[in-house]
Amino acid sequence: MLIDVRPILRTPGKTLEFRFELDLSDVEFAGRCPISRPVAVEGSITNNADVLWLEMTAGTTLDAVCDRCGKAFPQEKTVPFRCMLAEELQNEDNDEIVLLEEGKVDAGDLARTAFILGMDTKTLCSEDCKGLCSRCGADLNLGPCSCKKEVDPRLAALAKLLENK
Repeated sequence: MLIDVRPILRTPGKTLEFRFELDLSDVEFAGRCPISRPVAVEGSITNNADVLWLEMTAGTTLDAVCDRCGKAFPQEKTVPFRCMLAEELQNEDNDEIVLLEEGKVDAGDLARTAFILGMDTKTLCSEDCKGLCSRCGADLNLGPCSCKKEVDPRLAALAKLLENK
């Protein structure tokens, strides 16, 4: 989504608002494509004392799977993004500055990158998810499993003493 900022480039106090949708259904995370719905992007570009600021949010509902228990669940995901726009760079070390190309900025590319980088590395259905039993695979959120607790081999001799009582 190319946005032409030339109408507000030299006019302090002016704002351009934008809204569009992104299709990120082809983006894969750990062998899955959790972004099946369109990503709604909305934002604005404001000339604040001859400095252009782009602010936007990108959001959708993900088809998430819990990393502990494997349960599928919908997860709301919203990623904010902010950067300064410039026609040329004075300080090349600043990552918050995006260069304009012929007075235009590709907000779609910026939103895509921000959303992908904003994805969580670990997804949980709830903060207190207990996960699955490592031996029988039972969902520990539903209750304890029937597995007998394994004794630490270093304490096996003590366990035998307790069994003989």
